[in-house]
Amino acid sequence: MTSPVWHPFTQHGLEEPIPLVERAEGAALYTADGRRVVDAISSWWVTTHGHSHPRIVAAIAEQAGKLDQLIFAGWTHEPAERLARDLVAMMPAPLSHVFFSDSGSTSVEVALKMALGYWANRGEPRHRILVMEHSYHGDTIGAMSVGARGVFNRTYEPLLFDVGTVPFPAAGREQATLDALEAACRSGDAAAFIIEPLVLGAGGMLVYPPPVLAEMRRICARHQVLFIADEVLTGWGRTGTLLACEQAGIVPDLLCMAKGLTGGSLPLAVTLATPEIFAAHWSTDPARQFFHSSSYTANPIACAAANANLAIWREEPVRQRIATLVDRQAALLAQLSRLPGVTDPRQQGTIIALDVADPQGGYLSQLGPALKASLAQSSVLLRPLGNTIYVMPPYCIDQADLDQVATAIAEAVDAVRR
Repeated sequence: MTSPVWHPFTQHGLEEPIPLVERAEGAALYTADGRRVVDAISSWWVTTHGHSHPRIVAAIAEQAGKLDQLIFAGWTHEPAERLARDLVAMMPAPLSHVFFSDSGSTSVEVALKMALGYWANRGEPRHRILVMEHSYHGDTIGAMSVGARGVFNRTYEPLLFDVGTVPFPAAGREQATLDALEAACRSGDAAAFIIEPLVLGAGGMLVYPPPVLAEMRRICARHQVLFIADEVLTGWGRTGTLLACEQAGIVPDLLCMAKGLTGGSLPLAVTLATPEIFAAHWSTDPARQFFHSSSYTANPIACAAANANLAIWREEPVRQRIATLVDRQAALLAQLSRLPGVTDPRQQGTIIALDVADPQGGYLSQLGPALKASLAQSSVLLRPLGNTIYVMPPYCIDQADLDQVATAIAEAVDAVRR
């Protein structure tokens, strides 16, 4: 029977096989047809410590038996209160206010609304959002508006608002980015600049160095333009540190986090804000409150999972596991970069990526379907971004599984070149 499910980012007209996964553990997925599949992309960049981590599973089960859901407008619960306190303690000052939402996209929507509300409540006419070329921040309307215009959102162009765009700081062209940002900030109407720190994910795993990130922060501060760091992908150790911003020695005005917040087990997101942004919305006038919520804001079960994740970070050698994976990924990248037809090998922390040479490269590269078809025959979950192959596994992955990933990529590259 044909499934009634409409899958995301899937062209059903291609009739590609869709495996049925029955369970998962650690870095592996187990399918209904008896295969063990290495999850080399953390199931869309979310799984950090590994699937079905016992501490997170236990926290979910315990909380489900006590309080499963609660309206969060005017009410609260212990898992959310504890999570907010511990997040503030874990994150850099002055990020001291935590607003809960459901996903990376909604955490970005929240940040954009907070930035615009900050200026509106101060009575200052700043309304323009600045973005970076090739960026991606999600699939809701505001998040699409601040992402790169192209195949992801062309159909929805009438819904999107205008933004100011600065070029990606490609190697050797960093100054052009900084000059463009300086000019955009100097215009006087810029409310905020939103950025993916160090790694642009869906844009092709593009990387740029910490000093450029630090200088962009300084430019925004000089012109009092709010700085929004979208760490939905880069947070929770993906770039080698808890936050990518750490490597540049900066603190944003607004910080978006999701994905690894619960270890990848349940959907939950937060937007952290400074006291100044909170104060701009604080009033005895109800019309100045922050108008945003969803039915599942700060769901107690999701918060319990996040609390377990924070405990793992505090009590287990997570940073050492990340450091070990960084070294293993570097060795894997060195091995893969020797393959014929491979270009631009790159790494940022636990993330490695490479391109398969294609004059028409990009998300709609003709090599993309061929790479996907070849990789589908392996027992490895990899999802190329057009002609870009990337590896972003859970931190618990072992060398044997990484060797299996290397074999699958080598075979896929060879297959498309032939």
